[in-house]
Amino acid sequence: MKNRKQALAWLKRAESNLAQARLGQGTSEIFLEDLCFCAQQASEKALKALCISREIAFSRTHDIGFLIDLLEEKGLTVPPELTKARDLTQYAVETRYPGAYEPVTKREYLNTLKVAQSLVSWVKETIEEKP
Repeated sequence: MKNRKQALAWLKRAESNLAQARLGQGTSEIFLEDLCFCAQQASEKALKALCISREIAFSRTHDIGFLIDLLEEKGLTVPPELTKARDLTQYAVETRYPGAYEPVTKREYLNTLKVAQSLVSWVKETIEEKP
């Protein structure tokens, strides 16, 4: 794989964001919205790592749905259960700042974390499959 080193660097960043999201709300000073942002970033960076590993050019975007569509247009089948990751895009910008949105619930955070963990794991396995 021509871009293996760069793809693995992006994947490492994704895993770092996922680790931050997993740490959870150890104190009331940490917003669940911020943990969901870390999960979104993990998903976004993992998908970009996969694009890099497959030599698929992508534009600057936080839109996970766009990245999934791009990968599928290039012939990669994203497992249907992972397309739920599209919903994580809302955490890229909307909930990062004070605003008019409903606060994230603990259940929503746990669901977001589960989706991100599954996506990052799948990307890692997919990248490792291709020499």
